[in-house]
Formats: sequence, structure tokens, C-alpha cells
Amino acid sequence: MNEPLQYFAPSTPRRTATAPVPRPDRQFYAQTHAFGRFGIRWFDPRIMASEHFHGHIEINWLTSGSMDYVIDGRPLRIPAERLVLFWAGIPHQTTGLDPGAGTESRQCNVYLPLDSFLHMPNLGPLTATMMGGGVVMLPTETIGEDTLRRWYQDYRSGDAERTDILKQEIALMLRRAAVTGWDTLMEPWIESVGASTRTASPLRYVVAMIRHILENLDEPLRAEDVARVVGLHPNYALNLFSDVMRVPLHKFVVRMRLIRARALLFEGNLSIENVAFESGFRALSQFYVQFRKAYGLTPRQMRAHYLR
Repeated sequence: MNEPLQYFAPSTPRRTATAPVPRPDRQFYAQTHAFGRFGIRWFDPRIMASEHFHGHIEINWLTSGSMDYVIDGRPLRIPAERLVLFWAGIPHQTTGLDPGAGTESRQCNVYLPLDSFLHMPNLGPLTATMMGGGVVMLPTETIGEDTLRRWYQDYRSGDAERTDILKQEIALMLRRAAVTGWDTLMEPWIESVGASTRTASPLRYVVAMIRHILENLDEPLRAEDVARVVGLHPNYALNLFSDVMRVPLHKFVVRMRLIRARALLFEGNLSIENVAFESGFRALSQFYVQFRKAYGLTPRQMRAHYLR
């Protein structure tokens, strides 16, 4: 596994007539361009009038035929009945469709919020590949259409317990993929950078800053320290981060700390004070304010609700 496949530069004639782009105001796009909401949908595949981006790891599945994408200006063909993953924060566009012989193709998309994905444990090289701009395809035996339709029913049920189980199943599927491997449709191109790098692209700098933030969430994270990791002036680093991620660096840090805190709360073996500390909040009052603002419950209320 993890061997590159040759799906580049499609040569077969494709249907290229412009079709409406999926509505950008769907609920799972609505939070911010940096952090989308979790969502699943089934729909008729369609050509996109222009490229777009959003705050998810996007997972695509086709029932038949194939689909042509352009991701960051590079062509790619996606086959049917395979889960294909990429970081949707990189501009992408569907440019061609082949519904398959004598059949009507359907598409399932899973929208996994970027911040939730980054906090999934033990993904290792899969996280690095996604944040490096790679596109991967999971093995044929990973999942089938029946499971995807069950996931969709769980998502549409409105039942918090079913949705939580669904998200855990997706996390376990990705964790297994990180161990057993995948096929590479597009190699990662956003390389790691350090303070000695002088010619890195903006995206490379930002990915390096994100990596540093995730590895040091429980420590004080000043803009000067994050900028030093990539050898940039703090003001320039802050502006660069906001331009690429569409969210200020400090809000990104708070969001990632809240995701960690929520996970620690569910483990149930730490006091609220220790949850705050382990997540990087130095003031308990600040932790309560940020947590309630994000989730509508206090940490204690959330723990009581989900662990009752």
C-alpha cells in the first residue's frame, strides 16, 4: 500500500458542460472557512462552475463511473466504489464526469471538520499526508455502499448518540487506514519547514505552524514562539496564518484546545481543573467562558450529559 497510482492527466473525453455548484450555504459549510461542520450527503455528481474550499477533510465516494477533479491546479481522476480523502482547504473543483455504462452514478460526500480530524489519535502519516496536500484512496474492502447509507441515516436521525457512534466509526476507519495503508492518488507537496527555510510557500509555513501548535497545546503559545518555528516576523506570521486558514491564529489555538478538552472530559478520569490545564488553559474562568461559548454547556454539564 501507500504506492502512488497513475490517475493524473485524464485522456478519456469527459462531459464538461457547466452545472450548478453545490449550494455554499449548506449547514456543514456555515461555521467558517477554517472549521466546517460535520456532515454527510448523497447527491447526483455535478460539475462545479468554479473552484472552492472549506474547512474539512472531504471524503468522496462514487457508486459508478469516475470523476475528474482539479486540486490546486493539478488534474486527478477518482474511480468508483473507493473512498477518496483530501484536505478541502486547498482549492478544488470537479471538472468532468463519467456516470458509467448504462447506469446513473450517485455520490456520497463525508465532511469531516478539520479541527476534529487533527485531534483524532494515532493517525500519524495519514494526518501528515492530508496536511501535505496529498490525496489518498482507501482499500476496496474498507467500506461499502450499505455502510455509507447507514451512516447517512445516523447523521439525519438527529439522535446525538447515533451521531457520536458514527463519528467514532469514521475515526476508527481512518485509524485502521493509518496502520494498513492506502493508495496514493496525489503525492503530498506541502513539505515541512523550519527556521532555516527561506523559500517556502505560504501554505508550507502555515502547515508547520499548525504542527507546532498541535504538539504544544498544553504550553503557552505566543505568536513570537510560533513565528520563530518557521523563521518569520510575528506580524507577518500572524497575517499569513489568517490569510491561508481564514481564521486568526489565536482563535485556531483556542478551538484546538477546546476540542482536546472535550475529548478529555469524555474520558472521565480527570478533574475539570486538570482538563483545563492539560488543554492549555491557564485560567479556569477563561476555560469555562470559552467552553460554554463553543458548546452551549459548561464542562461539568457536558460531562454529566454524556457520561450519565
